[in-house]
Amino acid sequence: MRGGRRIFVLAGALFSAACAMPDSRLPPLPQDEVNAETRRQQIAHIRDYYGQIHRLDTVAFRLRVANKADCKKWITPQVGLYAATPDSLPRKYRSYAREALAITWARPTLISVVEGSPAAAAGLRMGDEITAFNGEHIPTSGTMGWIAGWLVQNKLAPLQVDYRRDGEYLTTTMTPVMACAIPIELRIADDVNAETNFRKITINSGMIAIAKTDAQLATIVGHEMAHVFMGHGEKKEFNMTLGKIGGTLVDGGFLLAGVSTRGAFGNRFASAGAAAYSPAFEREADYVGAYYTARAGYDIEGTEEIWFTSGIMHPDSIRFTTTHPAAPIRFVQMKKVAAEIAEKKRRGLPLDPELRPVEETPITPAQATY
Repeated sequence: MRGGRRIFVLAGALFSAACAMPDSRLPPLPQDEVNAETRRQQIAHIRDYYGQIHRLDTVAFRLRVANKADCKKWITPQVGLYAATPDSLPRKYRSYAREALAITWARPTLISVVEGSPAAAAGLRMGDEITAFNGEHIPTSGTMGWIAGWLVQNKLAPLQVDYRRDGEYLTTTMTPVMACAIPIELRIADDVNAETNFRKITINSGMIAIAKTDAQLATIVGHEMAHVFMGHGEKKEFNMTLGKIGGTLVDGGFLLAGVSTRGAFGNRFASAGAAAYSPAFEREADYVGAYYTARAGYDIEGTEEIWFTSGIMHPDSIRFTTTHPAAPIRFVQMKKVAAEIAEKKRRGLPLDPELRPVEETPITPAQATY
Protein backbone atom coordinates (compact mmCIF):
# COMPACT_ATOMS: atom_id res chain seq x y z
CA MET A 1 0.00 0.00 0.00
CA ARG A 2 2.83 2.40 0.90
CA GLY A 3 4.55 1.61 -2.37
CA GLY A 4 1.39 2.47 -4.26
CA ARG A 5 1.13 5.83 -2.53
CA ARG A 6 4.77 6.63 -3.31
CA ILE A 7 4.23 5.84 -6.97
CA PHE A 8 1.11 8.02 -7.00
CA VAL A 9 2.96 10.98 -5.40
CA LEU A 10 5.91 10.57 -7.76
CA ALA A 11 3.61 10.43 -10.79
CA GLY A 12 1.85 13.59 -9.61
CA ALA A 13 5.14 15.40 -9.14
CA LEU A 14 6.35 14.41 -12.62
CA PHE A 15 3.02 15.51 -14.11
CA SER A 16 3.20 18.90 -12.39
CA ALA A 17 6.78 19.43 -13.48
CA ALA A 18 5.86 18.66 -17.09
CA CYS A 19 2.89 21.06 -17.24
CA ALA A 20 3.27 24.45 -18.93
CA MET A 21 3.27 27.49 -16.60
CA PRO A 22 2.07 31.10 -17.00
CA ASP A 23 4.75 33.50 -18.23
CA SER A 24 3.60 36.61 -16.34
CA ARG A 25 5.00 37.68 -13.00
CA LEU A 26 1.73 37.95 -11.10
CA PRO A 27 1.40 40.34 -8.16
CA PRO A 28 1.30 38.88 -4.64
CA LEU A 29 -2.16 38.56 -3.09
CA PRO A 30 -2.18 39.21 0.66
CA GLN A 31 -4.61 36.78 2.28
CA ASP A 32 -6.14 39.45 4.49
CA GLU A 33 -7.10 41.48 1.42
CA VAL A 34 -8.63 38.43 -0.26
CA ASN A 35 -10.54 37.62 2.95
CA ALA A 36 -11.85 41.20 3.20
CA GLU A 37 -13.04 41.16 -0.41
CA THR A 38 -14.65 37.75 0.11
CA ARG A 39 -16.65 39.09 3.02
CA ARG A 40 -17.62 42.24 1.11
CA GLN A 41 -19.00 40.17 -1.76
CA GLN A 42 -20.79 37.79 0.61
CA ILE A 43 -22.49 40.72 2.32
CA ALA A 44 -23.47 42.26 -1.01
CA HIS A 45 -24.89 38.92 -2.14
CA ILE A 46 -27.07 38.34 0.92
CA ARG A 47 -28.39 41.91 0.77
CA ASP A 48 -29.27 41.45 -2.89
CA TYR A 49 -30.79 38.02 -2.19
CA TYR A 50 -33.13 39.26 0.53
CA GLY A 51 -33.87 42.37 -1.51
CA GLN A 52 -35.15 40.07 -4.25
CA ILE A 53 -37.14 38.10 -1.67
CA HIS A 54 -38.77 41.32 -0.47
CA ARG A 55 -39.73 42.23 -4.03
CA LEU A 56 -41.10 38.75 -4.73
CA ASP A 57 -42.97 38.65 -1.40
CA THR A 58 -44.58 42.02 -2.15
CA VAL A 59 -45.87 40.85 -5.53
CA ALA A 60 -46.86 37.40 -4.26
CA PHE A 61 -48.82 38.79 -1.29
CA ARG A 62 -50.94 41.02 -3.51
CA LEU A 63 -51.65 38.15 -5.90
CA ARG A 64 -52.47 35.72 -3.08
CA VAL A 65 -54.96 38.11 -1.48
CA ALA A 66 -56.63 39.27 -4.69
CA ASN A 67 -57.12 35.76 -6.08
CA LYS A 68 -57.99 33.77 -2.98
CA ALA A 69 -61.36 32.78 -4.45
CA ASP A 70 -59.58 30.81 -7.17
CA CYS A 71 -57.46 29.05 -4.55
CA LYS A 72 -60.68 27.54 -3.18
CA LYS A 73 -59.90 25.89 0.19
CA TRP A 74 -56.13 26.27 -0.09
CA ILE A 75 -55.98 29.52 1.89
CA THR A 76 -54.44 30.63 5.18
CA PRO A 77 -54.30 33.79 7.34
CA GLN A 78 -51.34 35.99 6.37
CA VAL A 79 -49.87 39.30 7.55
CA GLY A 80 -47.18 40.19 4.99
CA LEU A 81 -43.92 40.09 6.92
CA TYR A 82 -40.65 38.15 6.90
CA ALA A 83 -38.73 37.91 10.18
CA ALA A 84 -35.35 36.28 10.75
CA THR A 85 -32.41 35.75 13.05
CA PRO A 86 -29.04 34.37 11.94
CA ASP A 87 -30.12 31.05 13.48
CA SER A 88 -33.25 30.89 11.31
CA LEU A 89 -31.36 31.53 8.05
CA PRO A 90 -29.48 28.94 5.96
CA ARG A 91 -26.26 27.93 7.69
CA LYS A 92 -24.06 29.31 4.89
CA TYR A 93 -25.32 32.85 5.62
CA ARG A 94 -25.02 32.87 9.40
CA SER A 95 -21.43 34.08 9.81
CA TYR A 96 -22.14 37.40 8.08
CA ALA A 97 -25.95 37.73 8.25
CA ARG A 98 -25.84 40.05 11.26
CA GLU A 99 -23.56 42.52 9.50
CA ALA A 100 -25.37 42.25 6.17
CA LEU A 101 -28.96 42.49 7.38
CA ALA A 102 -28.57 44.23 10.76
CA ILE A 103 -30.24 41.31 12.55
CA THR A 104 -29.46 39.91 15.98
CA TRP A 105 -29.44 36.47 17.56
CA ALA A 106 -31.65 37.65 20.44
CA ARG A 107 -34.88 38.59 18.63
CA PRO A 108 -36.34 38.02 15.13
CA THR A 109 -35.86 41.10 12.98
CA LEU A 110 -38.21 42.15 10.18
CA ILE A 111 -36.27 42.03 6.92
CA SER A 112 -39.38 42.37 4.74
CA VAL A 113 -42.69 44.14 5.33
CA VAL A 114 -45.10 44.18 2.40
CA GLU A 115 -46.57 47.57 1.56
CA GLY A 116 -50.35 47.53 2.11
CA SER A 117 -50.22 44.37 4.26
CA PRO A 118 -51.66 44.00 7.76
CA ALA A 119 -48.11 44.27 9.14
CA ALA A 120 -47.55 47.58 7.35
CA ALA A 121 -50.99 48.86 8.37
CA ALA A 122 -50.07 48.13 11.98
CA GLY A 123 -47.03 50.39 11.64
CA LEU A 124 -44.38 47.69 11.57
CA ARG A 125 -41.37 48.28 9.36
CA MET A 126 -38.13 46.64 8.35
CA GLY A 127 -35.59 46.65 11.17
CA ASP A 128 -38.16 46.19 13.94
CA GLU A 129 -37.43 43.29 16.31
CA ILE A 130 -40.63 41.38 17.06
CA THR A 131 -40.75 39.54 20.37
CA ALA A 132 -44.26 38.16 20.94
CA PHE A 133 -47.72 37.53 19.48
CA ASN A 134 -50.45 37.91 22.13
CA GLY A 135 -47.74 37.56 24.76
CA GLU A 136 -46.39 34.30 23.31
CA HIS A 137 -42.64 34.40 22.72
CA ILE A 138 -41.55 34.18 19.06
CA PRO A 139 -38.68 31.68 18.68
CA THR A 140 -35.36 32.67 17.13
CA SER A 141 -35.04 29.38 15.22
CA GLY A 142 -37.50 28.33 12.53
CA THR A 143 -39.14 31.71 12.97
CA MET A 144 -41.27 31.89 9.82
CA GLY A 145 -42.53 28.33 10.20
CA TRP A 146 -43.61 29.13 13.74
CA ILE A 147 -45.36 32.33 12.64
CA ALA A 148 -47.22 30.52 9.84
CA GLY A 149 -48.44 27.84 12.26
CA TRP A 150 -49.41 30.41 14.86
CA LEU A 151 -51.50 32.35 12.33
CA VAL A 152 -53.34 29.19 11.28
CA GLN A 153 -54.37 28.65 14.90
CA ASN A 154 -55.24 32.33 15.46
CA LYS A 155 -57.27 32.59 12.22
CA LEU A 156 -58.47 36.15 11.52
CA ALA A 157 -58.63 37.39 15.10
CA PRO A 158 -56.72 40.64 15.76
CA LEU A 159 -53.39 39.96 17.44
CA GLN A 160 -51.14 42.03 19.65
CA VAL A 161 -47.53 42.31 18.48
CA ASP A 162 -44.78 43.23 20.92
CA TYR A 163 -41.71 44.64 19.21
CA ARG A 164 -38.54 46.65 19.79
CA ARG A 165 -37.48 49.68 17.74
CA ASP A 166 -34.41 51.82 18.41
CA GLY A 167 -34.14 50.34 21.89
CA GLU A 168 -37.76 51.13 22.81
CA TYR A 169 -40.32 48.38 23.49
CA LEU A 170 -43.64 48.99 21.74
CA THR A 171 -46.95 47.24 21.08
CA THR A 172 -49.30 47.31 18.11
CA THR A 173 -52.26 45.33 16.81
CA MET A 174 -52.67 43.78 13.40
CA THR A 175 -55.47 41.76 11.81
CA PRO A 176 -54.53 38.94 9.39
CA VAL A 177 -56.21 38.52 6.01
CA MET A 178 -56.99 35.31 4.13
CA ALA A 179 -54.85 34.59 1.09
CA CYS A 180 -53.72 31.73 -1.14
CA ALA A 181 -51.49 29.39 0.80
CA ILE A 182 -49.28 28.15 -2.04
CA PRO A 183 -45.59 28.79 -1.24
CA ILE A 184 -43.81 31.10 -3.71
CA GLU A 185 -40.03 30.79 -3.43
CA LEU A 186 -36.92 32.40 -4.90
CA ARG A 187 -34.19 30.22 -6.41
CA ILE A 188 -30.76 31.65 -7.24
CA ALA A 189 -30.31 30.59 -10.86
CA ASP A 190 -29.38 32.55 -13.98
CA ASP A 191 -31.90 30.71 -16.16
CA VAL A 192 -34.84 32.88 -17.19
CA ASN A 193 -37.37 30.45 -15.78
CA ALA A 194 -40.22 29.94 -13.35
CA GLU A 195 -41.98 26.68 -12.57
CA THR A 196 -44.43 24.89 -10.35
CA ASN A 197 -44.75 21.31 -9.18
CA PHE A 198 -48.37 22.19 -8.26
CA ARG A 199 -47.44 22.23 -4.54
CA LYS A 200 -45.23 25.32 -4.67
CA ILE A 201 -44.03 27.95 -7.13
CA THR A 202 -40.35 28.64 -7.76
CA ILE A 203 -39.12 31.81 -9.48
CA ASN A 204 -35.50 31.95 -10.66
CA SER A 205 -33.44 35.07 -9.92
CA GLY A 206 -32.75 35.21 -13.67
CA MET A 207 -36.47 35.70 -14.29
CA ILE A 208 -36.70 38.41 -11.64
CA ALA A 209 -33.76 40.19 -13.26
CA ILE A 210 -35.53 40.62 -16.62
CA ALA A 211 -38.83 41.70 -15.01
CA LYS A 212 -38.24 45.43 -15.16
CA THR A 213 -41.48 46.28 -13.33
CA ASP A 214 -43.41 44.63 -10.54
CA ALA A 215 -46.33 44.25 -12.95
CA GLN A 216 -44.14 42.15 -15.24
CA LEU A 217 -43.02 40.03 -12.31
CA ALA A 218 -46.65 39.67 -11.22
CA THR A 219 -47.61 38.24 -14.63
CA ILE A 220 -44.92 35.56 -14.20
CA VAL A 221 -46.09 34.64 -10.69
CA GLY A 222 -49.72 34.83 -11.85
CA HIS A 223 -48.87 32.49 -14.75
CA GLU A 224 -47.61 29.83 -12.34
CA MET A 225 -50.60 30.34 -10.04
CA ALA A 226 -52.88 29.80 -13.05
CA HIS A 227 -51.16 26.49 -13.79
CA VAL A 228 -51.99 25.35 -10.26
CA PHE A 229 -55.54 26.63 -9.92
CA MET A 230 -56.65 25.82 -13.48
CA GLY A 231 -55.82 22.18 -12.74
CA HIS A 232 -53.13 21.79 -15.38
CA GLY A 233 -51.28 19.26 -13.23
CA GLU A 234 -54.30 16.99 -13.00
CA LYS A 235 -55.03 17.39 -16.72
CA LYS A 236 -51.47 16.48 -17.70
CA GLU A 237 -51.59 13.49 -15.35
CA PHE A 238 -54.86 12.37 -16.97
CA ASN A 239 -53.41 12.70 -20.46
CA MET A 240 -50.28 10.83 -19.44
CA THR A 241 -52.36 7.98 -17.96
CA LEU A 242 -54.50 7.85 -21.08
CA GLY A 243 -51.38 7.64 -23.22
CA LYS A 244 -49.90 4.94 -20.99
CA ILE A 245 -53.04 2.82 -21.34
CA GLY A 246 -53.07 3.17 -25.12
CA GLY A 247 -49.39 2.38 -25.41
CA THR A 248 -49.67 -0.61 -23.10
CA LEU A 249 -52.40 -2.01 -25.34
CA VAL A 250 -50.03 -1.75 -28.29
CA ASP A 251 -47.29 -3.45 -26.25
CA GLY A 252 -49.79 -6.22 -25.45
CA GLY A 253 -50.62 -6.67 -29.13
CA PHE A 254 -46.96 -7.15 -30.00
CA LEU A 255 -46.56 -9.57 -27.10
CA LEU A 256 -49.42 -11.69 -28.41
CA ALA A 257 -47.55 -11.85 -31.69
CA GLY A 258 -44.49 -13.12 -29.87
CA VAL A 259 -42.56 -9.82 -29.82
CA SER A 260 -41.58 -8.20 -26.52
CA THR A 261 -41.41 -4.40 -26.68
CA ARG A 262 -40.43 -4.09 -22.98
CA GLY A 263 -43.11 -1.47 -22.50
CA ALA A 264 -41.63 0.87 -25.12
CA PHE A 265 -44.99 1.97 -26.53
CA GLY A 266 -46.51 2.45 -23.09
CA ASN A 267 -43.63 4.73 -22.05
CA ARG A 268 -43.62 6.59 -25.36
CA PHE A 269 -47.36 7.18 -25.40
CA ALA A 270 -47.25 8.26 -21.74
CA SER A 271 -44.64 10.91 -22.59
CA ALA A 272 -46.71 12.04 -25.56
CA GLY A 273 -49.80 12.26 -23.36
CA ALA A 274 -47.97 14.35 -20.78
CA ALA A 275 -46.88 16.75 -23.54
CA ALA A 276 -50.31 16.95 -25.17
CA TYR A 277 -51.72 20.47 -25.19
CA SER A 278 -48.59 21.75 -23.42
CA PRO A 279 -48.30 25.01 -25.45
CA ALA A 280 -52.06 25.52 -25.04
CA PHE A 281 -51.79 25.11 -21.27
CA GLU A 282 -48.98 27.68 -21.28
CA ARG A 283 -51.07 30.14 -23.29
CA GLU A 284 -53.97 29.61 -20.90
CA ALA A 285 -51.68 30.24 -17.93
CA ASP A 286 -50.49 33.49 -19.55
CA TYR A 287 -54.11 34.50 -20.15
CA VAL A 288 -55.51 33.67 -16.72
CA GLY A 289 -52.34 34.90 -14.99
CA ALA A 290 -52.86 38.31 -16.62
CA TYR A 291 -56.29 38.49 -15.00
CA TYR A 292 -54.78 37.49 -11.65
CA THR A 293 -52.30 40.35 -12.06
CA ALA A 294 -54.99 42.88 -12.94
CA ARG A 295 -57.13 41.80 -9.96
CA ALA A 296 -54.13 42.53 -7.72
CA GLY A 297 -54.19 46.13 -8.91
CA TYR A 298 -51.30 46.02 -11.37
CA ASP A 299 -51.53 47.80 -14.72
CA ILE A 300 -50.65 45.09 -17.24
CA GLU A 301 -50.24 47.46 -20.16
CA GLY A 302 -46.64 47.05 -21.28
CA THR A 303 -46.07 43.79 -19.43
CA GLU A 304 -45.75 42.03 -22.79
CA GLU A 305 -42.24 43.54 -23.05
CA ILE A 306 -40.94 40.77 -20.81
CA TRP A 307 -41.46 38.35 -23.73
CA PHE A 308 -39.57 40.69 -26.07
CA THR A 309 -36.65 40.65 -23.63
CA SER A 310 -36.94 36.89 -23.24
CA GLY A 311 -36.83 36.45 -27.02
CA ILE A 312 -33.65 38.51 -27.27
CA MET A 313 -31.99 36.49 -24.51
CA HIS A 314 -33.16 33.17 -25.97
CA PRO A 315 -33.39 33.69 -29.75
CA ASP A 316 -34.46 30.09 -30.36
CA SER A 317 -37.71 30.90 -28.59
CA ILE A 318 -38.56 33.52 -31.21
CA ARG A 319 -39.33 30.99 -33.93
CA PHE A 320 -39.36 27.49 -32.45
CA THR A 321 -40.50 25.91 -29.22
CA THR A 322 -41.85 22.52 -28.23
CA THR A 323 -43.54 22.87 -24.85
CA HIS A 324 -44.15 26.65 -24.73
CA PRO A 325 -45.56 29.18 -27.20
CA ALA A 326 -42.96 31.18 -29.13
CA ALA A 327 -42.00 34.52 -27.57
CA PRO A 328 -43.78 36.59 -30.28
CA ILE A 329 -47.00 34.65 -29.68
CA ARG A 330 -46.82 35.36 -25.96
CA PHE A 331 -46.04 39.03 -26.64
CA VAL A 332 -49.02 39.52 -28.97
CA GLN A 333 -51.39 37.56 -26.75
CA MET A 334 -50.47 39.64 -23.69
CA LYS A 335 -51.23 42.84 -25.62
CA LYS A 336 -54.62 41.41 -26.62
CA VAL A 337 -55.39 40.40 -23.04
CA ALA A 338 -54.40 43.84 -21.77
CA ALA A 339 -56.87 45.40 -24.19
CA GLU A 340 -59.56 42.91 -23.16
CA ILE A 341 -59.06 43.71 -19.48
CA ALA A 342 -58.97 47.47 -20.13
CA GLU A 343 -62.33 47.21 -21.91
CA LYS A 344 -63.85 45.28 -19.00
CA LYS A 345 -62.59 47.94 -16.59
CA ARG A 346 -64.10 50.66 -18.77
CA ARG A 347 -67.47 48.90 -18.75
CA GLY A 348 -67.33 48.10 -15.05
CA LEU A 349 -67.36 44.33 -15.63
CA PRO A 350 -65.81 41.75 -13.29
CA LEU A 351 -62.20 40.88 -14.10
CA ASP A 352 -62.94 37.26 -14.91
CA PRO A 353 -61.19 35.39 -17.74
CA GLU A 354 -63.37 34.08 -20.54
CA LEU A 355 -63.53 30.31 -20.03
CA ARG A 356 -65.04 27.62 -22.16
CA PRO A 357 -68.47 26.49 -20.87
CA VAL A 358 -67.51 22.84 -21.49
CA GLU A 359 -64.06 21.34 -21.11
CA GLU A 360 -62.42 20.16 -24.30
CA THR A 361 -61.97 16.41 -24.62
CA PRO A 362 -58.36 15.56 -23.72
CA ILE A 363 -56.20 14.51 -26.62
CA THR A 364 -55.90 10.78 -27.29
CA PRO A 365 -52.67 8.96 -28.05
CA ALA A 366 -53.75 8.51 -31.68
CA GLN A 367 -54.12 12.30 -32.05
CA ALA A 368 -50.86 13.21 -30.37
CA THR A 369 -48.03 14.65 -32.44
CA TYR A 370 -44.78 12.86 -31.79
